[in-house]
Parts: sequence; structure tokens; C-alpha cells
Amino acid sequence: RNRTTQTIENQFLELNFEPSGEFENLTRLNHTDFEYLLSKVSPIISKKDTQWRLAIPAKLRLVITLRYLATGDSFKSLHFLFKVSSEIISKIVPEVCTALVEVLKDQVKMPSTQDEWLVVEKGFSKNFPHAIGAMDGKHIVIQCPSHTGSEYYNYKKTFSIVLLAVVDSNYQFMFADIGSQGRISDGGVLRNSVLWQKIS
Repeated sequence: RNRTTQTIENQFLELNFEPSGEFENLTRLNHTDFEYLLSKVSPIISKKDTQWRLAIPAKLRLVITLRYLATGDSFKSLHFLFKVSSEIISKIVPEVCTALVEVLKDQVKMPSTQDEWLVVEKGFSKNFPHAIGAMDGKHIVIQCPSHTGSEYYNYKKTFSIVLLAVVDSNYQFMFADIGSQGRISDGGVLRNSVLWQKIS
């Protein structure tokens, strides 16, 4: 199994430098952004080898998690792709997600001063005068949580949680709220968000 893990990691390392775009399609990140993210989370997600087995490298842990976030593939599907057991993947994904939140939490930040808001407004001024952000919601498909009935069932006839986000004119996130049940309307998601509390 150790040789398999090493082989898989080497394959993705080779993909990383291919001009074909396969690595970017796999992770939704280009080489530079991936390496930057890896440098941030690696100290948190790296594990030590033991005398019984080699640890799954931080690079592979991050690739697995990014693939999961990009596609919503089941852990079983990821197991076939990466040759890592579903049980281990079920531990890797939340660990890496927690690390990503920790290292990136200061990257997503609403303007807090008038000058900062004016910079955002200036970015929109050519095409959307007086706009200070672009907001949208996205249903993230999930498996129906146990004992929740139709709470997460949405109008698209799938189960989901909702991502509500605000970006500036350069598509940089300024605010993100995720977790509202799929059955809740767009207006309801907004009213239940921290953003609504701040602007009302």
C-alpha cells in the first residue's frame, strides 16, 4: 500500500507540471495557487511516519480534499481514484477543510472603513455605478442528513446546503455564508446570514 500511495503521489506531481490542464481540472487550482495553498496548510495537515506505515503526504491529502470540494464525489469514488481507503478519506477531508479555514480565514474579509468601501465601489463604477458588491447563492448538493426529512430538499429536487457569497469587481470573496438548508428561499438565506445582521 505504501508503494501505491507513493506512485499515486508521483503521478499527481507529474500532472502538476503538464501544460494539458489535467491537474487544474482535477483540483480546480493552477500550479502556483496549489503550491501556495500547500505551503499554508502543510504544517497543519502533515502526519509522521510510523514503524508500521508511511504517512499519506500533505500534497496528496490536499489533492484528495480539493477533488472532493470540486466535485462532491463520494469517498468510495475518491478511493478508486486515489487508492486511499474510504475510511481514511473520511478523516482526511474534514481535517484538511478545518486547516483551510484556519489559514484562509483572513483572506475573506468585508471592508471595514469608508475608504475600503470606496475602493470596492470604484472597481464597479464603470459597469455598475454605485455597486459595492455582487451577491449570489449556490446550492451545494449533499447526501440527505439522517432524520432531517425534507429540511434540505430544494426546488431543484436535490438535497443541498446553500452558499451565499459577496465578491468585489475582481471576483475576490468579501463574504461567504454556508450551511442554510436547501429548502430555504434566497431571501430567507440572506435574512438568516451574518451579512443581514450587519446591514440591517
